[in-house]
Amino acid sequence: MTTDVSGARNDTRATGPGARVPKYYRVKQRVLEMTQSRTPGARMPAERLLALELNTSRTTVRRALQELVGEGRLDRMQGKGTFVARPKLSRTLQLMSHTEDMHAQGLAPASRTLDIRHIEADDKLAQLLDIDVGDRVLRIERLRLASGEPMAIETSHLSARRFPALAASLATHRSLYTALAEVYGVHLTEAQEVIETSLATPRDATLLATEVGHPVLLLCRHSQDAHGAPVEWVRSVYRGSRYKFVVNLKPPPD
Repeated sequence: MTTDVSGARNDTRATGPGARVPKYYRVKQRVLEMTQSRTPGARMPAERLLALELNTSRTTVRRALQELVGEGRLDRMQGKGTFVARPKLSRTLQLMSHTEDMHAQGLAPASRTLDIRHIEADDKLAQLLDIDVGDRVLRIERLRLASGEPMAIETSHLSARRFPALAASLATHRSLYTALAEVYGVHLTEAQEVIETSLATPRDATLLATEVGHPVLLLCRHSQDAHGAPVEWVRSVYRGSRYKFVVNLKPPPD
């Protein structure tokens, strides 16, 4: 069974007798109705025009738009405007590279390296990677794209002692996992992932073409090899308006 953990649903709850409906909520419903006649990805009118058309203030319109963005009905892109949300990309919680994930959805994968350098392991990284505090860790930060659209900021951490010259290997291999397999003979076989919600920082917003304070999904993944030894710890920031995570559920063994 597959469970979608992020889809927004239409609010069909009836208002109780005499219940007061806030003005912004009525505006929100009107805007939502407007999206029904537009195709996914279509640009919505500017706040000023919506305020005129709906005979309300820009403040009320802004609140309605913010809620619709938060619910995944609209998508706001920095410097471009507000758009009818397109269907979200699915990411199944399993060990799969960004390249494999995008190809499976018929999209062109791409990555842009934002930063690659060595850092010293603090207490947390030392424990996660089974190394000593102060040991060198290779930190790789990449912007993940799908058909040219920014999707996630992914930051990987690996032991420099276990994977010497990994930075150089990445220049000649199409992906990190390919380099680990072909150069070091290491294959990831198990991982634990934790997903949390957060809000975009100024840097997140700039890189992901969204706006400061808009919803993002934080995913932390701790991966091991076939022997149970830790390989990497990854922290990813996904655009909340463009991604949903899917969990495959199975009954426990008898």
